Amino acid sequence: MEGIKRILAAIDFSLYSPQVLRFAVDLTRELKAQLVVVNVINQRDVQAIEMVQREFPGQSVSQFVRVATAERVNLFEKLLAAAGAASVGAKKLIKVGVPFKEILNAVDEEQADLLIMGTKGRGNVADALFGSTAEKVFRRCPIPLVSVRPEGHFRKPA
Repeated sequence: MEGIKRILAAIDFSLYSPQVLRFAVDLTRELKAQLVVVNVINQRDVQAIEMVQREFPGQSVSQFVRVATAERVNLFEKLLAAAGAASVGAKKLIKVGVPFKEILNAVDEEQADLLIMGTKGRGNVADALFGSTAEKVFRRCPIPLVSVRPEGHFRKPA
């Protein structure tokens, strides 16, 4: 694992994000790597603001993105502090677009050697399926990807 110099952690600020970030911080520390954390403001949210703005002028799209970015940087700071990331430091990225595409773009742009992200179950088959973003990244990711499952979802061998 000595070839892993830069770790990218995709964080969606779900309930599982602290666990994903703790894992990323621990692995970064163990490997003496650099940590980059990324979150994506979904393009669908931006488009919704654009549609509402046409009917009810008020908050601009750029204002929405600016406020959302500031809020997410603040959330990153809190999560990183809770994960004990002070000793590893972390570069924070907030992107706007289609989440799986922006995560894959960040892999390339940051020249990451490893991607870490959480999985989210869907419907009644929560243990069987990845969330759609995680699944799309998993299928297309050009580097090794570690998926962190929610606590309590680990199965003991029969």
